[in-house]
Amino acid sequence: ACPCALGLATPMSIMVATGKGATQGVLFRDAAAIEALRTVDILVVDKTGTLTEGRPVFKEIIAANGFANEEVLRLASSLDQGSEHPLAAAIVDAAREQQIRLATVSDFDSESGIGVTGTVEGKKLVLGNTTMMEQHQVDWKSISDTDRLRDLGASIVYLGVDGALAGVLAVADPIKETSRAAIELIRKEGVRVIMATGDGERTARAVGKELGIDEVHGEVKPADKLDIIAKLQAEGRIVAMAGDGINDAPALARANVGIAMGTGTDVAMSSAQVTLVKGDLRGIAQAIKLSQLTVRNMHQNLGFAFLYNSIGVPVAAGIAYPFTGLLLSPMIAALAMSLSSVSVVTNALRLRFQ
Repeated sequence: ACPCALGLATPMSIMVATGKGATQGVLFRDAAAIEALRTVDILVVDKTGTLTEGRPVFKEIIAANGFANEEVLRLASSLDQGSEHPLAAAIVDAAREQQIRLATVSDFDSESGIGVTGTVEGKKLVLGNTTMMEQHQVDWKSISDTDRLRDLGASIVYLGVDGALAGVLAVADPIKETSRAAIELIRKEGVRVIMATGDGERTARAVGKELGIDEVHGEVKPADKLDIIAKLQAEGRIVAMAGDGINDAPALARANVGIAMGTGTDVAMSSAQVTLVKGDLRGIAQAIKLSQLTVRNMHQNLGFAFLYNSIGVPVAAGIAYPFTGLLLSPMIAALAMSLSSVSVVTNALRLRFQ
């Protein structure tokens, strides 16, 4: 009458699934994440470092208001020394490759998702997207050639010096080779994909078009990502969020299932329930499939254990004797109980080969 099989039904499936996921480069924080993934119907995904390599490459500069290209790069890279953003790293690397001597920055401040400010050589610098420029009353519309760069998927960073636009810097982040295949695999699992990024709307749409993502949100702040997820949840959707940066951490925590890139920041990984060790989005499709198989396996185990006990206990107790003419000796009953546990464990181990 000991319900060992019932006690083993769920934890055995979870344990095997956790090990199976680890071999595929998918780390689950807890059993809840494994169970919840199969119900996800929308994936909100960041761009930089998630859909793209996260290692942007500096492309070109368009100077304005009498500034020279080298001066724009020198000031921008001097300011970006204090930033950890991948776009900032690309600008600083470009300056160092050109052997440009960087100046000291003071009063440095970062505004999540939109840009940075600081003082360099007594000049008040503002570096970021259009939202950042508008907040600091910098007229960013005087340069019109940026559309050409955005259509190529490049991110545009504006530099304001003492309230005037000094120029724009184009930085391109190559799309991961696996991203398009990953999006297709995720869609096959019945999940709608939405991209939300702090990059400009036009750049975001260019990347979305290349990857086949129809719904794209550009120039969004971390708080905007939270709002997008909250709105979807209010509609009754089960939302997963995939990201890699500090800016994504609040959205990862708010989503029903947070998915962090193993190539991203520690803050993102600590906020998420699932980590993709190699940063490959194809792992999401694998995780969803594993979630479906695991829950099905748990139901099989529980169903078998209930059926086994509902038949075995009445027979062993003699309750079924008047109807079946069957009696079980204690020795055979002990063997049957052991076999019930073995059968549940064996069924759970099948997950390793599915």
